[in-house]
Order: sequence, then structure tokens, then C-alpha cells
Amino acid sequence: MARVDLTVMGAGIFGLSIAWAALTRGARVRVIDPNGPGAGASGGLVGALAPHVPENWNPKKAFQLESLLMAESWWAAVGAASGLPTGYLRSGRLQPLADAQAIAHATARAAEAATLWQGRALWQVIPATGAPWEPVSPSGQLIHDTLTARLSPRMALATLTAAITAGGGEITAEGQAQGAILWATGASGLQTLSQHFAKPVGAGVKGQALSLAHDAATLPQLFTDGLHIVPHADGTVAIGSTSENHWTTPDFDASGEALHARALAALPALHGAPVVARWAGIRPRARTRAPMLGEWPDRTGHFIANGGFKIGFGMAPKVATTMADLILSGHDAIPQGFRVTDNL
Repeated sequence: MARVDLTVMGAGIFGLSIAWAALTRGARVRVIDPNGPGAGASGGLVGALAPHVPENWNPKKAFQLESLLMAESWWAAVGAASGLPTGYLRSGRLQPLADAQAIAHATARAAEAATLWQGRALWQVIPATGAPWEPVSPSGQLIHDTLTARLSPRMALATLTAAITAGGGEITAEGQAQGAILWATGASGLQTLSQHFAKPVGAGVKGQALSLAHDAATLPQLFTDGLHIVPHADGTVAIGSTSENHWTTPDFDASGEALHARALAALPALHGAPVVARWAGIRPRARTRAPMLGEWPDRTGHFIANGGFKIGFGMAPKVATTMADLILSGHDAIPQGFRVTDNL
């Protein structure tokens, strides 16, 4: 590649999605990651694109809503460019309600969602039917939302990588940084930024997940007992994930194995389904818990996209378009709370 307009350091979901958005705007893009695409936290199993609760609205929730609403067409374009599937499906989600108080709260949120979600998705309280693919609900009632979607993280990253390459972008383990430079380097990048600014801007949080061989590909996601139970297009169901602030190694361990027993208790239909994959990784959580986006304050021509934590895939379409606008045209639409300086 003779000339590069944007060099992306890091081939996780933020780095690759921003590279793709810049490429579709005509930029020449190089992505550099010595470990390859999806080697860090983005190479997980779960892929739950789930909304925040529709109440106490704020810029973070509004930004995520827009990203979730644009996700179907955004991922369809990636798939069309690559000729490969992403595993995306707006499958909806079921959540059990514990008691009458929980039902009252959920019903109030349904009224809020009718306004906040712009009539483009539903949050509703429905009776449990006793179907095999329903979480155990003590009250006999469930939350059903139609905004939640899923994709396969590994499949989606492979498809995004292929789309970038097909569009003339370069993805390499090493190379020269040219043009604008975007740092999307995950947990290690947060550590580097903390050292650079001499204050903590975020930290790595360990996550673990596993995958079972059980074909429920067209059925909704479940969220119960703190677990995401996510059916995927390849005939597997992902179970996750842990959030461990204190850990000694990044490896899969007993905390991850415990997810299996919890999933079986929450959804008896999974009994007998063998474990086919296990994953552990360190996810980047910014100090504010929101994505950390924008210009690097004291490095002209350098930009940061980090802190995806557990919502990186759900935020990716909107993060990508927002950062491409900033880097390529100088248009800054990053909401308050998401800016790099909000973490300093």
C-alpha cells in the first residue's frame, strides 16, 4: 500500500469496525496487531448485543440504542462485502421476574421503553408458558424485549477482517504507522494510558465463558441468574460471563466451570448438552465504564478507542461511524461521558 490515511493499532472489535468505517469512506487503512484479529477480549464466545434498562436515560444509553438499531444493516453490509456470515440475528431476549415488585418495575419500564426506544422495539411483561426454552421464573412472568440481538464474535470478526481485505485494506502483524493513528489496544492499552497520564484511566477485568452443543439457533436469548444464555447460528449456545476484578492468571478456571452448573439450573433444557468450547480473557473497562473515545489529548494525529468491556460488539457500529467522522473529517459527535478526557 503506497499511502496510508489511517493506521489502526489493534484488531479487536473497535479497531476493525473503525477501520471498516474509514475504508467505506474512501480512506486507505492499515491495521496492525502482532497477535492477529480477535486475539484479545473480542475473540470470546457470548456475543450478546443487549440494551440497557429503559429508564434513567443518559447519553450512554442513547448512544447504545442508536448502535443497536443500526446494527442489522451495518452487519449486513459487512457480510455482503465479504461474502461471509456474521451470525447476526435480532433474536430478542427473555428474563424471569422474581416477584410482584419485580413485575411492577418491569411494567413501568415497558411504558418508558415505548417512548425511549422510539417505537422501534418492545419491552413487555408476558406470562411464562412452560416451554422448554424459557428460564425458570418464580413469579410466572417474563420480560420480553425485541431489541436484543446476537452475533458470533469469532465469526463476525472473521467476516469483518475479510470485508476490510476485500475492500483494499491491509491487516498485518507488523508494519509502519502512517497517517492518523488510532489506538484500539484493549486492556494493555488502558495500562499504557494509565502510565502515560500518571493516573488510572481503566483496568482489565477477567471474563470467562463456555459454549454448549445445543441447537436453538432461532430462539431468543435468555438473561437469568446473572447469566447470558445465547443461541448461535452454528448450533451452539454460549454461556457467560464472569466479571472478575481480582485474578491471578488469564486462564479458564473453576469460576468459568461454575457457569455450566448455573446454566443447567436456570434452563433444564440444556442438560446433556456437551461443552464444546471454553474461553477466558481480559476485557478493557474504562474508569467511567463507558467507551473511551476521541483524540489523544497531547499527541496530535493520535486517537483512542478503548473501554468496550462487555458492550463492545453492541456499541461497535455507532463507535465506528463516530470515530471515522472524527478522524477523517474532524466532525466530533462523541457524547459527554465517552470522551478520553472524561477518564482523566
